[in-house]
Parts: sequence; C-alpha cells; structure tokens
Amino acid sequence: MLEQNYLSGATAVNIAGSVEAAVAGGKLAAGESLPTVRALSSHLGVSGATVASAFRILQERGVIVTDGRRGTRVRPAPPIALPAESAIPEGVRDLAVGNPDPRLLPDLSKRSLKVAQRLYGAELNDPALLELARLQFRADSIPADHIAVVSGALDGIERVLREHLRAGDRVAVEDPCFSGVLDLLSALALVPVPVAVDDDGLLPSELRPALRSCKALVATPRAQNPTGAAYSPRRARELRALLAQRPELLVIEDDHAGTIAGAEYRTLVDRTREKWAVVRSVSKSLGPDLRVALLASDAQTHARVEGRQTLGIRWVSHILQRLVVAIWRDRAPLRAQRVYAERREALLRELRARGIAAHGISGLNVWIPVAEENTVVQALLQRGWAVKAGERYRIATPPAIRVTITTLEPREAARLADDLAAILLPRRRTSGA
Repeated sequence: MLEQNYLSGATAVNIAGSVEAAVAGGKLAAGESLPTVRALSSHLGVSGATVASAFRILQERGVIVTDGRRGTRVRPAPPIALPAESAIPEGVRDLAVGNPDPRLLPDLSKRSLKVAQRLYGAELNDPALLELARLQFRADSIPADHIAVVSGALDGIERVLREHLRAGDRVAVEDPCFSGVLDLLSALALVPVPVAVDDDGLLPSELRPALRSCKALVATPRAQNPTGAAYSPRRARELRALLAQRPELLVIEDDHAGTIAGAEYRTLVDRTREKWAVVRSVSKSLGPDLRVALLASDAQTHARVEGRQTLGIRWVSHILQRLVVAIWRDRAPLRAQRVYAERREALLRELRARGIAAHGISGLNVWIPVAEENTVVQALLQRGWAVKAGERYRIATPPAIRVTITTLEPREAARLADDLAAILLPRRRTSGA
C-alpha cells in the first residue's frame, strides 16, 4: 500500500490536480519521485491508462519530468506556487533578493502626468516611447524596425517562446541561468540544455554541441544573472560566427538590467537572422513596479506577439508607458550605474584580498563558488548575512552562492568578506615546536 494518501482521484484530471496540490502544499518536494503508473493505478483503483494520462497532463504543464530508468519526478522548479521561503530574521542584511536599491530609483511621488483616458481601438503603444526605444536599440546595433511593449522581461521572453516553440523542444540556456528563465521553460514544458559561461559569457566550445539539438537560445549579453558575465568583443564575434551557421535558430536576448548593467551591450542578432528578439526591461533601473519592457524583434515575431496581446492584456498601461517616457526625457545622470559598479567592485576587491574567487564584472550580483552551498548560506545567516544558494540557478555547474550587491555599501564589503573567509578558509591549527 502506498504511503502517498494525498494522491487521489478517479479521473486523469483529478489525479493530476492532486499531484499539483501535493507539490504546492509541500507534501511532494522538487526532485521527489512519483509512484510508478502500475503502483499508483493499483493504489487508486483506476486503469494504468488513466494514470498515464494524468502524468501526460502534468508533464505538459511542466510539473513533472519522466527520466527513463530514474522514473517520474517532480521538476526541480515546478511552475506552481511552492511553500514560501522562510522569512529573513530581523537584523539580518538581505543580500538574497535581487531588488534594486530603492534609494537609487526615481521618486515617482514628485511626478504629475497629464494622461488622457485610453479606449479600445486606440494605439497599443505610446509613439514617444517607441521612438526613444528605437534610439537606444540602434545605438547598440540592434535592428529597431519592429518594437512591442510588454510587461517585463520574462513576459517578453514567454510570449516569444510561445509563438515559436512547442512542448518538448530544446532550448539552449546559460548555466548557471536566471531561475526565472528555468521556471518559465519548465512551465512551457521546454527542455533546457545547459551551456557553461565564464566572465565573457557563453563558452563557444559548449554552445556548439548544444546547438545541434536546440531550436532556440536564450542568452544575456551583459549583467548575466547570477554570474555577472558580459560579452567581450572577441567572445561576441565568436558567438555570432557560430550562430551564423544556424540562421533558422530562434535567438532571444534578455537585457533585464538595461542601462545600469555597467557594461556595453554586444548583440548576437542582425537582420539576416530569421527569428530573433531582444527584450530590454526598465525594472532594475526605474523600479520593478513599472511593468514595462521593450521588445525588438523580426517582423514575424512582432506580428505574432502583438496579435496575441490583443487577445489578452491588449496593451501595457499607457500611464506606465508615459511615465517611462517622462523619466527617460529627464536625461539625468544615471547615478545608479556608477553606484552599483562601486559596490560590486568593492566586494570583489575585498574577496580577492582574502584569496576568495568570485565573478561579477557587470550587473547587480556577485557569484562565489563554494564547496557546499547550504552550509555556507546558513553560516552567513548566523553572522547576519542573507545570501542565495546557487542551486536554483545551476543545471550542471558546480555549487556557488549569489550575493546581490545593490544595497551593500563599500564599507560593509570588508566585513562580509571577513565572515566569508572565516567560513571558507578557516585557519589551520598548527602544533607548537
């Protein structure tokens, strides 16, 4: 008799629902094995075909994965609500959540906009916003004939993937990779194919074999989350040469950090590529609540994305679009980019001084390889620091922790480095002569 009494149902839909409820309630953990079709059908008193159909539903929803002899397991990051993470204790510095520093965001309370009511049938996007976006894209050598406005970087990536791929298609991704992208692929029942990165971005030697089986590539040319990688000129040339051999491959670039990335943008796309998209978000520079991102793409992708928008959200609020225009037109010095660079460099400098390897040449995070993630995370928590274990970002790469530097003052960097050194590099006991 199976112990999984929380799995129930007489139909495929009900059985699938009970599995989702068990995952959401923490009764089935990520990576945990499910009973075999035969065992579960016997337990529930239904046919094996009914259980198999339930498993197909769950696989299409991205909740489970079937892995040959290893059986059927809950995906490492199932696309349903999981039990909330433990709250960070009072007095602990939060360097785990990847938020920008609120003090470096525009003060929206000081802005008053005169915005007319928008009605059905009006333009989807604000012309002034599109024009400013075109100037930005063209400055980075990105074709800007077709631009859509979407609700954030992940929204743009999801819309493009949905229009071009189907369940089971393979997608090349960075490893480690932003957990949101991995969760999204899981939700769409797409298969991530890991491609290792170094400080200069995707490794060509790793990308080449991955491209043989993949229909798409999702990449971050700068401020890569979590490693901070940014394409060097040479690496960008090498990657473009590789991709030129696969003109039919869908290439999606995620410029989530945008203008505060702290590195030049070097794109892999051009007009010769059949299917491509570059999404640039304002969430890190202007604030996560401004759900605005600009999506440049080829003509077909643009038509599909905007066509699907008219069936759903229809348009991104013009109040938000006009607010972005107003802030961009201020042309105020982008202080946040300089401050984040100073904070990132301060931590890297202190870590190097203590012999601790770390990565973060751009962006808002520093990636620190460790032998055991959870041990280090808990030890830092006891010393008053909350950081992120790298497990949620990794596929095949070694363990590490992610430190978000957005609020880490340079004067704090030495103390954090000291605490980390005490954990990673404890002094060896020496015997007296």
